[in-house]
Parts: sequence; C-alpha cells; structure tokens
Amino acid sequence: MTATVTIFHNVVWSRHKGAVLSALYKSSTAGSIRYSIVQIADTEMDRIGFSDVDYSFHRYPMHKLFDGCYEDVPLWKMTARLTREVLKAKTDLVVLPGYHRPEYWAMLAACIVTRKRRAVFCDSTARDRPRKLVTSIPKRVFFALCDGYFGFGERSLEYLMSLGAKREKIFVPCQAAALPPWYSREHALAERIAHRRSDAPVFLYVGRLSEEKGIGTLIEAFARVRETLSNAQLRIVGTGPLHDALQTAVDRCGVRAAVHFTGSLQDEPLSREYFSATCLVLPSFSEPWGLVVNEALSHGCPAIVSDRCGCVPELVVEGVTGHAFAAGDVPALTRLLIDATYHFADAERTARRCIETIGRFDPGAAAANIARGCATMLARTSGTSGSSELERARRMRQ
Repeated sequence: MTATVTIFHNVVWSRHKGAVLSALYKSSTAGSIRYSIVQIADTEMDRIGFSDVDYSFHRYPMHKLFDGCYEDVPLWKMTARLTREVLKAKTDLVVLPGYHRPEYWAMLAACIVTRKRRAVFCDSTARDRPRKLVTSIPKRVFFALCDGYFGFGERSLEYLMSLGAKREKIFVPCQAAALPPWYSREHALAERIAHRRSDAPVFLYVGRLSEEKGIGTLIEAFARVRETLSNAQLRIVGTGPLHDALQTAVDRCGVRAAVHFTGSLQDEPLSREYFSATCLVLPSFSEPWGLVVNEALSHGCPAIVSDRCGCVPELVVEGVTGHAFAAGDVPALTRLLIDATYHFADAERTARRCIETIGRFDPGAAAANIARGCATMLARTSGTSGSSELERARRMRQ
C-alpha cells in the first residue's frame, strides 16, 4: 500500500531546498511513499535583490499557494490558506516548514484536529540565538506535539534534544547546496588548482550584507591583515541593507583599493570566486548553518567561520577544511586570515580534503535522510509500512 507525505516549504527562492526536494521526488518514483510538495510563495523580503527565483532547480511537481513575496500576504490570509490546505490534504504525514510563525501553529493545530502525523524542519541551534525562557516554552510545546524533526546537523540535533525532542525522532543532516549543472568533483579539483597557481592572498565573503553577518568584523580584521600582507585582497559578494555602511567602514579603515564589492553573483561567476579565493570567510553573529560553506568546500575552497555557524562540527575541520573563531573577535580573525595563507598553501591537498569532507552533504544524501525520517514515522503508525522505504533510504546514502 502506498503512503503519502505532504511537505510544505516557505519559498521557491531556495535553490538548495529545490535540489534536495528534486532528489527526494526522483527517489520516490520506485518506492511505496509518494511525496507532494507545497511551496508557499516565490521569495522572502530579505532575498529580494540577492538573486532571482530559478525554477530550474525544482524538478518535481509543485503546488504553489501565492505569487510574489511571502511577507506581502496578509497574516490572516496566509493562516487561513495554510490551515485549509492541511485540513483538506489526503495525506498520512505533513511536514511543516517551521515553528516560528503563527500560521505554522495553525497548521499544527489542523494536523491534530484531523489526526495527521506531523514533522517539522528545524534550522535553529543554541549558539545561533541565545535561548530565552519566553520563547523556549512555546518551542517545547510545539516540538512535543510533533512526531519527528528534520535538522541541518549536529547542532540542530542538540538544540532539539535540549527542548525535549527524542533522539530517535530527529533526522540529520538534511542540508545540501544546489551546485551548478556542470559541477563534478573532478572538474572542481582541476579548476581550483588552476585558479590558485598564484599565491596572492584573496579573502572572500559571500552572502547578504546585513548586521547579523558580522561583515564589519571582517573589514576590521582585513585592515590589520594588510599591515602584514600588503598584497591581500578582500572580495565581498552579495547585496543588502548595509552596503553603504560597509563602504564607509572600508574607507574609514583605509583599505578602499583592496576591497571589491561585486554585487550578487550566481553560477559560473560565483564559482570563479570560490576557485580563486584563499578561503571563504563567514564571520556571522547569527548563522543556523552557513550554506555558503557547503558551496566553498564543494569548490575546494576552505572556510574560516565564526563559532556561531551551525556547520562547524561537520564541515569546518580545524586545520583541514578551515578554522573557527569567536564571533566578533577581530584579533583572532586577523591571525587566522594570515595563517590561512600558509596552512592552505598546498592548493591540491587542501582542495581534496574540502571536497572529500563535503561529500556526504549532497542533495541525494539530504533527501535520503528525509526519506528515512518519513518512512520511520509512517512505520510507527502502521507497524510495517515503512520498512521497504527505510532500506531504500539506506541505499540512497551509500
């Protein structure tokens, strides 16, 4: 008998989630679980201007509820529509997109009323945002009412468990980057070696230009690096509300000639940035995961990140694929940037290590963990229905 799972996701803009859901849908065509994907809107307010919505990364049938920006939909309308979608869905399991919006609570209530099993995506970590009693109690209630959880990595697993979730109900990792269509490990290795023939220090930031990303820390540290490495360059890829303020900070630090704001880049232009950089730098004060680290490592580029980044335990292996530092610590970041020019001087050796480390974080592996979670939750309902899918998920991960 075929079981059905309905997965709700917030925006089509997320290329990486499109790649994972595409892999999940592809794997399900020969299985006993059928997946239905509901995309709520095209994009979110803080993604506008960063990159366009690209439907080519979503290779599965989707049901989209609203055109345009998520935040442009009135709360009452959003809540009513999502509640109605859950109530009318003929499905055995509903996967909720999160727990931090009122409409997601309404969806949870609709699942309970209709006795549908429910799971939830969780991208938070304890280090990303300090826990507050006023918010931790509602989260405990929400998680207690769910049958399973999908997390990005070990830190989201620890966070869920700290809020009462059972280890056997948490499935990780469920995170992967959406890489260009031409991507292969062999090609990435060759390109990385070719682009790093020069040993000129080039530090790279990729992401939104906003307060929580800690880019001011990077600019201050880079100015100090220039005192030792006079030929060092900093390339800042992205757009956002802090663009003008960061330009002012660059001028104040006296490094205008060495800092380049490229604007938003995608696909081959962005790949060239990763291939050419000494390392990626992600100095965030708040970063549930840090998907750009996946992208960097896939291109053979190591990463220096703050300790707030959720990907630290799995992806940032000290001295091998990168380094971590205390968020906001300018002297520590300065030392690591200088050291990176020596530690990662062997481009081929470093690239091989990066590409090997990121191997298990591809869309197929992430999809396999989602499939394993769905099969496990369905098996707990029927006692038998998920056993064949569990075996399929194991094979997908191999």
